[in-house]
Amino acid sequence: MIQTVIFDMDGVIVDTEPVHHYAYQQHFEQLQIEVSREVYASFTGNSTKNIYEKLKSIYNLEEEVGHLVLAKRMLFNEAFDSKPDLNLLEGVLELIQELHGNGFQLVLASSSAKVTIDRIFRRFELYPYFSHIVSGEDFPKSKPHPAIFQEAARLSQTPVENCVVIEDSTNGILAAKAAGIYCIGYDSVNSKLQDYSKADQVIAHFSELNAEIVKNLG
Repeated sequence: MIQTVIFDMDGVIVDTEPVHHYAYQQHFEQLQIEVSREVYASFTGNSTKNIYEKLKSIYNLEEEVGHLVLAKRMLFNEAFDSKPDLNLLEGVLELIQELHGNGFQLVLASSSAKVTIDRIFRRFELYPYFSHIVSGEDFPKSKPHPAIFQEAARLSQTPVENCVVIEDSTNGILAAKAAGIYCIGYDSVNSKLQDYSKADQVIAHFSELNAEIVKNLG
């Protein structure tokens, strides 16, 4: 029986990808590099630090990774604060509230930096629903490495067989499965170039889930 639901954030709770994409593209222009659509899509689910480590290797960038991350974060924050139409994805708040109200423990496991998670959670008042928040910046390797989901399960004090992950990216799904956790792939209208074949089940809208369905997964 499922006791803990582990949520990814970007693409699952809120679609900040357009804001991230804008910030990355602005930074790529500043760095004078051309990143193909396919290469960019392969970064989905990775932490900003890991993305810039890969970009530094691919394009022989001279700047330190830490400086690159900070530059992109400033561009993201500027865009985030000026974007009034940033909303939670349809149906996710209702699912979060129903699961929380029915005694499920909710944990966030996001590749995003803590400062970005905090901006989202404060803006949409999500803190009361989640017992733990795990950021990808605390791990040397990003998804598809399972460390972030292993830590989420550990913090929840729930056996992995009693956990479920909701993910929208190929890397996130692979990470969940590598951690031995049942994974729901969220194939939303915002998803691009992601492979859901390894997910245990795939949904297109959060109305397909409720507390009773989730409890009996696995």
